[in-house]
Amino acid sequence: MKKIFVFLLLFSFTMQAQDDVKYKKFNSINLNQERILKIYVPESFKENPKHTYPLAILLDGELLFDVYVANSKLFASKDKAPEQIVVGIFQNQNEERYSDCDYSTDTGLPNEDSVKFYAFVRDELLPYMDDNYPTSLFKGIMGNTITANFINYFFLEETPVFNAYLNINPSYAPEMHQKLEAKSQSLITPYYYYLCGGEYNNDKRAASINDTNNLLKLSENPNFRYDYDDFSNSSQTASIGQAVASSIGFTFQQFAAISQEEFDEEIANMEPGDAIEYLERKYVEIEYLYGSNVKIRESDIYKIEPIIIDKSNGDYLEEFGKMIMRLYPDSPLGDYYIGLYYETGFDYKKALKHYKNGYAKIGSDNPNSDGYYGNIERVLEKQRAERLGYSEGEEILEEAPPENNNQG
Repeated sequence: MKKIFVFLLLFSFTMQAQDDVKYKKFNSINLNQERILKIYVPESFKENPKHTYPLAILLDGELLFDVYVANSKLFASKDKAPEQIVVGIFQNQNEERYSDCDYSTDTGLPNEDSVKFYAFVRDELLPYMDDNYPTSLFKGIMGNTITANFINYFFLEETPVFNAYLNINPSYAPEMHQKLEAKSQSLITPYYYYLCGGEYNNDKRAASINDTNNLLKLSENPNFRYDYDDFSNSSQTASIGQAVASSIGFTFQQFAAISQEEFDEEIANMEPGDAIEYLERKYVEIEYLYGSNVKIRESDIYKIEPIIIDKSNGDYLEEFGKMIMRLYPDSPLGDYYIGLYYETGFDYKKALKHYKNGYAKIGSDNPNSDGYYGNIERVLEKQRAERLGYSEGEEILEEAPPENNNQG
């Protein structure tokens, strides 16, 4: 049943995407011929023309475009990846993919024809997309079998032009695995590298994929972000859809909300100030790379909340609350944390002020209003105890409020 639901979602996104897709005949100087491009721009661009989007270049566009766009829309709808601009290059009108992506069997490097296609992508297509579409800094490229091998030549550049390289069952050129291993060790800024394979590949291709994976998985360079999928229990055709979905999830993991794994590995042992800085830096990097003006998610705020409350005697609660108030001025969360800061410091007057401000933002019709009002009741009780000279935690008998008067 779950598989049927996912299929229906992808089918729906594929149908919707057609409204935002256009075909373009691109006259290439390097190729001395026209090439057909299929271009998708997110619908949201019409509402916010200043917004920018990551760019995905797909070789074998006839094969990969629709499945990639459908998955990109699905991931964006679930807030697991930013919306993307997607360009598919048609290479199967007259089997151009073989001349476009050919290489010398001696050197394993592009030959005369494929050098021209390389220049078309790097020196014509990318500048055209940057000049005519709202692209962000983040760019990825994807290929399948022989076109998957070809995308690696961009990765081997001194300064790779793409941020992510998504290889579906690549037919690697000779010695490519060694070139990739050497490059992975020399990176000084982060790059994403996705690879998949399986027993459905012929022996030669499967061996080269395994050799490459065995080298790349040993890399200790934190700037080389690597992921490998073995789809041996699938088929070569089915692996394409599986790889597209998996590679998008992997490539944009930094964009997604903080996972339990990210929390455990990166945040759990931080001091409160460092945890707040990590959260702010994460979203600055999201906007810088992906062009997505995403405010810090409330789920991420709750994720680091225990660190802020439990460590350093709650000294960072005020800073935490002020950050949230800047992001969500209409939310009671910021006032709650600032109120808690003053409450733990026994300044009940200021605590009560912020709790009341927060309660006013909720509204009495909100199902959480009674729970939030409990903060006000608790502080009023502490104020009453303070006036009567009781220490915190002592039971107050004479001044206990009637049960039915707890509605403020």
